[in-house]
Amino acid sequence: MPARSLTRVVALGAIAALSLTACANGSDSGSTGGGDTPTDLIISTDLPLQGASASTSESTNNLIQLYLDQVGGKAGNFNIKLQTYDDSTAAKGAWDDAACAKNATDHVANTNEVAVMGTYNSGCAKIELPTLNNDNMLMVSHANTNPGLTKAWDPGEPDKYYPSGTRNFARTITTDDYQGVGAAAFAANDLKVKKAYVLNDNQTYGLGVARAFEDNAKKNGIEIVGKGSWDAKQPNYTALFQSVKASGADIVYLGGIYDNNGGQLVKDKVSVLGANDGAVKLLAPDGFTGYPDLLALDQSKGMYLTFAGLTQDQLVKAGGEGAKLLDAYKAKYNKAPDGSYPLYGVAATQVILAAIAKSDGTRKSVTEQVLGGEGITIPADQSVLGKEIKIDPTTGDTSAKDLTIEVIKDNKETFFKSQSIS
Repeated sequence: MPARSLTRVVALGAIAALSLTACANGSDSGSTGGGDTPTDLIISTDLPLQGASASTSESTNNLIQLYLDQVGGKAGNFNIKLQTYDDSTAAKGAWDDAACAKNATDHVANTNEVAVMGTYNSGCAKIELPTLNNDNMLMVSHANTNPGLTKAWDPGEPDKYYPSGTRNFARTITTDDYQGVGAAAFAANDLKVKKAYVLNDNQTYGLGVARAFEDNAKKNGIEIVGKGSWDAKQPNYTALFQSVKASGADIVYLGGIYDNNGGQLVKDKVSVLGANDGAVKLLAPDGFTGYPDLLALDQSKGMYLTFAGLTQDQLVKAGGEGAKLLDAYKAKYNKAPDGSYPLYGVAATQVILAAIAKSDGTRKSVTEQVLGGEGITIPADQSVLGKEIKIDPTTGDTSAKDLTIEVIKDNKETFFKSQSIS
């Protein structure tokens, strides 16, 4: 028997904005409705609201709030309010270890908060998860692609993130091991490259996705002629790319996030090795997608990107619930959301709301609906991704394994092809 899907309640007339905004602040616990289980529940987002990721995070929060407005701010018999948390700092201009740790304790302390949509960065999730796990709080991510959160990857993973012995993490995006398979196959079969230089930003996500690409590049007949890390604090990377040039590489793979001085990295790649559509190609993972600053760079032209899902353009073309929501967003904000992750944020929210609707309103019960029994399934005709969202209750991973190849053209991320992965 399939899991009961989320019942959509379309609000009639004007719906008051439900958003409670907080920067790592969990002060509003809502009303309890007179019993042990509150009728007013809080779901939160945990995203970097400062730095290069800010515009994508803002789009994600706005799109989720718009979706909540459309379903009347309800999940089953519960009233749902959204609260936003910032896991970045102005000084760092990106996600921050201390901010993530503080958010985790604030989530737990926020009495009526039952689930977290996030995080955006896998490293942040790894900091927050043990604290949330000890309090049975569900986290569903739209963007955490590091395999170690749900499967054996680095030593001690994934068990070290679940000290209670039961899981509380799920995601609506596929993992970097699959992204590495598709990216390497694309590099070998479509770009016809033979020698790769693999760089990483020395963070959790970057190390993982670089490793996945490297392992699969070898399987596809690509020689790894060099590898190393870039330091986000360096003023330039000319010397680094001189080393790449000396290696004879015909492709550079950037395993990391754009926030870590990716703009300067791309500029110096072109300065030393030439245009990205020339002799030395440039390929980066989803950590470089959804950044207007990157698209504005002349040097980003011809750069290939992989996205571990379906892009906004694909979902608009396919029609369905995702396209309708994006149309409503454009009507309200006079622009499309930045990047493709915001719609995956809504997909994660759909999973959370479906779990709440099936639960008794306690954190433990909400988590058990996703990571127990039949798990959660959002049917294709209700899913904002245009396809069934099915969460494996034993791992928290999604059944969807999509990979899209994009190329930067005319200062836009442009669909290039869908890449099969297995």
